[in-house]
Amino acid sequence: MSAIVPYYRSSNRDFTLLHGDCLELLGAFSFKFDMIFADPPYFLSNGGISYQAGKVVSVNKGEWDRGRSPEEINAFNLRWLELCREKLKDSGTIWVSGTYHNIFSVANSLTSLGFKILNVVTWAKTNPPPNISCRYFTYSTEFVIWARKCANVPHKFNYELMRHLNDGKQMTDVWRLPAIARWEKSCGKHPTQKPLSLLSRIILASTAEGGWILDPFAGSSTTGIAASLTGRRFLGVERERDFVEISRRRRAELDDPAISADYCRKIKDISMASQFEVPGLAGEPAEVGYDLPF
Repeated sequence: MSAIVPYYRSSNRDFTLLHGDCLELLGAFSFKFDMIFADPPYFLSNGGISYQAGKVVSVNKGEWDRGRSPEEINAFNLRWLELCREKLKDSGTIWVSGTYHNIFSVANSLTSLGFKILNVVTWAKTNPPPNISCRYFTYSTEFVIWARKCANVPHKFNYELMRHLNDGKQMTDVWRLPAIARWEKSCGKHPTQKPLSLLSRIILASTAEGGWILDPFAGSSTTGIAASLTGRRFLGVERERDFVEISRRRRAELDDPAISADYCRKIKDISMASQFEVPGLAGEPAEVGYDLPF
């Protein structure tokens, strides 16, 4: 394989994008990350409909999300998770989002690869779209599995900060957070874009300032934007050119201090975290020379 050339890199090198398939690119370099967040295909694009902004819309996202057989889904999840495992530090953790369509396959793959599942977070959306068939309950949740690479190697968890964000009480595995806000789509729309409130909490919970985060299905790079806003560093891999271009524009926006500050004010967890100091979260220097090999 030829040398890797980033599609985009921010001027301070905290945000790098690769355009291509993670199944091909992840095996092309050696680098260990502190944390991985992955929002893989849910395989939901099968001609269904939903309700958004007062309109009935198709749920088809694209060829990358088209339904597959259970055997194909299991093989796909096992392959990309195997590649991601090789990219984690021994103390690293991985977060994987999904619905019932894919999350059980992901959990089985994680277990078979030797990961230790720490939590299954339920993201309860405070503003879900209504169920237009009126024949079953409204879908209002997604799940995020949190797992560490090695069963016997301690992982990073900023417990005191999470208590602070939860009014001094232990944070549970049910997170009531809104779905994507309109202001988060200022640079273009992605059909499965996650909210910055969700990714900010994940990053603040399980990494230290200066830590490296990988997203193998970067989409519009919400993971990377949250990483930049919280003082972490990011590598995203995305195969759709339209989405890497949205990602580039989103990160370029943050070079405007006014926009960056406004985002931090709008994201409650970041605003609260900036007023709270916890060992290993703020002020921890990045390792000298610890940078991507391309």
